[in-house]
Amino acid sequence: MKMPFRNVGIVAHVDAGKTTITEQFLFAAGAIGSAGSVDKGTSITDSMSVERERGISVRLATASFEWSGVRINLVDTPGHVDFCAEVERSLRALDCAVLVISAVEGVQAHTSTIFKALRALSIPTLFFINKIDRMGADVSAVLLEIQRELTDDCILLQEALNQGEKDASLKTLWMRGEGDEPANSKSELVMAIAESIVEKEDLLLGRFLDGESLSFIELDDALARECTQCRQYPVLVGVAKNGTGIHPLLDAIVRYLPGPGGNDSNPLSGVVFRIDHSPKLGKIAGVRIFEGQISTRDLVLNSTRSAEEKVSQLKKVYTGKYEDISTLGAGDIGIICGFSKAQVGDVLGSAQNIPDSYSFSAPLLTVKVAPANDADFANLTNALRELSAEDPMLGLEFLAQQRELHLKITGWIQIEILESVLKDRFDLAATFSSPTIIYKETPSQTGFGFERYWMPKPCWAILKLLIEPLPVGSGVQYESQLGVNDVALKYQNEVERTIPRALGQGPKGWQVTDLKITLVEGEEHPVHSRPGDFIIATPMALMNGLVETGTTLLEPILAFRISAARDLLGSITSDLSRMRATFGNPEIQGERFVLEGKIPAATSLDYPVQLASRSGGKAKISTNLCSYEPCTLEQGATTAYRGISPLDRAKYILKARGAITE
Repeated sequence: MKMPFRNVGIVAHVDAGKTTITEQFLFAAGAIGSAGSVDKGTSITDSMSVERERGISVRLATASFEWSGVRINLVDTPGHVDFCAEVERSLRALDCAVLVISAVEGVQAHTSTIFKALRALSIPTLFFINKIDRMGADVSAVLLEIQRELTDDCILLQEALNQGEKDASLKTLWMRGEGDEPANSKSELVMAIAESIVEKEDLLLGRFLDGESLSFIELDDALARECTQCRQYPVLVGVAKNGTGIHPLLDAIVRYLPGPGGNDSNPLSGVVFRIDHSPKLGKIAGVRIFEGQISTRDLVLNSTRSAEEKVSQLKKVYTGKYEDISTLGAGDIGIICGFSKAQVGDVLGSAQNIPDSYSFSAPLLTVKVAPANDADFANLTNALRELSAEDPMLGLEFLAQQRELHLKITGWIQIEILESVLKDRFDLAATFSSPTIIYKETPSQTGFGFERYWMPKPCWAILKLLIEPLPVGSGVQYESQLGVNDVALKYQNEVERTIPRALGQGPKGWQVTDLKITLVEGEEHPVHSRPGDFIIATPMALMNGLVETGTTLLEPILAFRISAARDLLGSITSDLSRMRATFGNPEIQGERFVLEGKIPAATSLDYPVQLASRSGGKAKISTNLCSYEPCTLEQGATTAYRGISPLDRAKYILKARGAITE
């Protein structure tokens, strides 16, 4: 019989103590002889040298261990907002999560963002209030913040003692005692827990109101059921660095969080949620199986790539080391070797049982990377290709003719980390240009794009495209009004396939979006036409049309939420007005206020640091990309076309035909 297991993510704002908790879990389970320290750079899951040096997690890490007859597949995720793409990728592999919150800092900006994602995906979650030994720790205040900013449906199962002192400890309120009754079963706190549980259960509530005595087992089973259904969120407390509260937290994971579903005998359904490169194993894929199973030497269909690949090795991660396994079954997480074509997000087998991806971040900055030594350009290119395979959001652009490398990033910290990784892992020194905001563009009016590509022969592709602007946020729509007697279907298909790439850069140098493209006229030649002719003609027709319509710049707009002391309201609203923000009336909450609105990314990238400095760290701001909206040329920026523009018709055709290289 297969051992029950849990796929649990440890998530939090940076510095809340996620990695320390992971180390204590491994130590408590006997998987390691002593718990590593983040401060000393000895943690198992922080395997990169830059993680050990800086004391922050950059990549997600997995580890497996056993507790109370249950195998726990743990996913330790980065907490810094610059690396939240790692958290996004991990969410598809999780069945449940532990959200860690500092007892001093409380609910921070990224805490809210993460919980919103967990709730949207219906991922059952435990809260763990960490660092109750630190000066200023206040569990009651943090609990009120959770209720106010995250969810009312939280139940504190423990009491913090001697908060803010080195000897801080906890008292468990809700636990099995003799006769299957909770310890301190008559206390007001325990009665409050019981009342919170029965409020969610109609049958139990009716019996409770009738004065019937409910057993602890009934109530605790109900709490587990409610937690699994995301109707209650148990809250526990502790001090991870010295192990306080670790055993009860592990017990709660086993007791209240659900295991995965799935059946080994069903057809395969899985997803690649991570790509790594190992010096010994080469390219390896982190995979979550939802249905079916995979065994060593199996041929597996990568549905996303329409390719079959052979499993050369299967592995699990125990105490930071890879260990061989023969089969990876339904619901499980593991490592596959041999998938050379796999990329993050690829579906293995059927996509029917795989949850949708969730995005709460997007790179807003672009940066040019160059080798410190020009002779290392090829090596730097290969290194960045490898890193982009591991993190697709880097969006590497390689321009051979200009000898330029461009990346998309989320913040300054990411540049520092990339510099360290290139040096430590690839022995490469690189320089990064100052980042610039990533804008987009959209047609300013309706117009036509026309291209007659029939020289120099052999070639023949004539296209006329109707280009129409769409409302902000509409994306790209395409349709063809031509029949197959006008232009063969195989040629029309090439036009449709080429459009996304052709829209990568518009006349102002940015990606073009929010438009409808209609193929209204076209012509092929029975002798001279080839599919490649339409691939070449489409970008030229599109760019010609966008020049005719003109394009409007679109800038990234962030939704923000600020919580601060009331005496800062005037200065903060003045800041926001200066940064072109729009916002409503503040919500007053005692001595604090909450203000929500929208603000351009270009004017506000440094504002979180400024706000923290002005408020002594007491003000909170959370932001997320909500839209791209029109702005003037003065408010935005254009950028040079990277590569050979389709507007440079003769040179573009030579490049497309392979006569010159870019």
